[in-house]
Amino acid sequence: MAIGIWVLGDQLWVEQAALQRCRDRAASTPVLLIESLQAAQMRPYHQQKLVLVWSAMRHFAELLQQTGWQVNYVEAETFEQPLRDWIRAKGISELQVMQPNDRPFLTLIQSLDLPCQVTFVPNNHFLWSDDEFRQWASPRKRLLMEDFYREGRRRFQVLMTGDQPTGGRWNFDPENRKPPGKGDESAFQPPAPLWFEPNTLTQQVIQKVRSLHCATYGQVEPFGWAVTRQQALAVLAEFVEQRLETFGPYQDAMVTGETTMWHALLSPYLNLGLLQPLEVIAAVEQAYRDRDLPLNSVEGFIRQILGWREYMRGLYTYLDADYSERNWFNHNQPLPAFYWDASQTDMNCLHQCLKQTEQKGYAHHIQRLMILSNFALIAGISPQAIEQWFHTAFIDAYDWVMQTNVIGMGQFADGGILASKPYAASANYVNKMSDYCRHCVYDPRLKVGDRACPFNFFYWDFLIRHQEKLRSQGRMTLILSHLKRMSSEEVVAIQRDAAAWHFKNS
Repeated sequence: MAIGIWVLGDQLWVEQAALQRCRDRAASTPVLLIESLQAAQMRPYHQQKLVLVWSAMRHFAELLQQTGWQVNYVEAETFEQPLRDWIRAKGISELQVMQPNDRPFLTLIQSLDLPCQVTFVPNNHFLWSDDEFRQWASPRKRLLMEDFYREGRRRFQVLMTGDQPTGGRWNFDPENRKPPGKGDESAFQPPAPLWFEPNTLTQQVIQKVRSLHCATYGQVEPFGWAVTRQQALAVLAEFVEQRLETFGPYQDAMVTGETTMWHALLSPYLNLGLLQPLEVIAAVEQAYRDRDLPLNSVEGFIRQILGWREYMRGLYTYLDADYSERNWFNHNQPLPAFYWDASQTDMNCLHQCLKQTEQKGYAHHIQRLMILSNFALIAGISPQAIEQWFHTAFIDAYDWVMQTNVIGMGQFADGGILASKPYAASANYVNKMSDYCRHCVYDPRLKVGDRACPFNFFYWDFLIRHQEKLRSQGRMTLILSHLKRMSSEEVVAIQRDAAAWHFKNS
């Protein structure tokens, strides 16, 4: 029986499960990577996302060849034809593929008419397997991230002192919500991120993306993302050395002109397979031991990988496939055009976040959650529409990432399976955690009127519209009590301004 391996574009790890199975016979095992225009046309992807994936794939193919594998790299319109041709040419009777991270891609592979047996090898891209997460989740009434995170800490012995959390606490979030210093921006200067000059191979991919005849989003240059494991490891080292110490306190802060702050910029590389979650966690924990770094920064970062990343992936595999269609609030407003073109909004916070997304395919987690997603939630935008945009726009986006993060956490469209309350906030939050409001035409203190920030009238309109549903959410009781103090005239003015905004921006 001749075995062949198909390596997918987000499985770029020499120890991924399918390659690992055949490592002892690498020289005689055909390996295929396909750069498919079909995949590029599924959405109007960010141009830098296409460059990142295709360049990383080409570099990975070179690495496999250098380490003794029999590699074919194909540029094609579709997946099916090059697969069929390669299977026949190599005499392959069994095609092995590591289980795809994303459900739609699994379905696509299963639909292909291939002249051989297809075997899906269990995915080892995450710390928790699908079965392990199912065993953790199935007996529980509430799937709380905090419970899962603590279990992960114990299981992998991360930041543990004996059977207790290092420092005596599991969670240092209260220390990690520091706003940027008002009037002291000169002292607020995060280090410049580590970018890379595109080599010849990446330049070729850039030119290919420029010449595509399908819809895309964003700017292709300047491109500086890591495209090899060696470069990704350099980004990890730079984060640990230069950014980790201050990561925690300011991880939720937003400052004009500071795109990356102290964030790690590792998610694209973790999601491609260039880095592995446990090695990233180990590097951070070792730095804490060696340099006595602040525990709130170290724990806050580890929580994002060992907790949030694994939790989101676990929920994605555990919940039913129709999760993506959830719409608990029945929101159906179309996505505003400015999400595709930042110049079309005069709201400075949205403009800043969208502009940098156009430029790099990146915004940090609070920009995504409390600006881009929060606005969509309170304005009543279709959760499916905003999820599709997130999937299209961000360099680290995949189906397994965005379904739970956007549908569940960002839009509360699952009715509370994932989050204990909606992440809905007024301009007060934006003003507290950023300097955006100081450079905006709108006043964050006003609820209604021409100069009122849309975040304000939409926030209160959201609470008014959904107060009956929200009463079932225990953490919303205090917030909803403010509605009782509103006059009928104020309620009418809020609803009028919200409706007028939608009419103007439809």
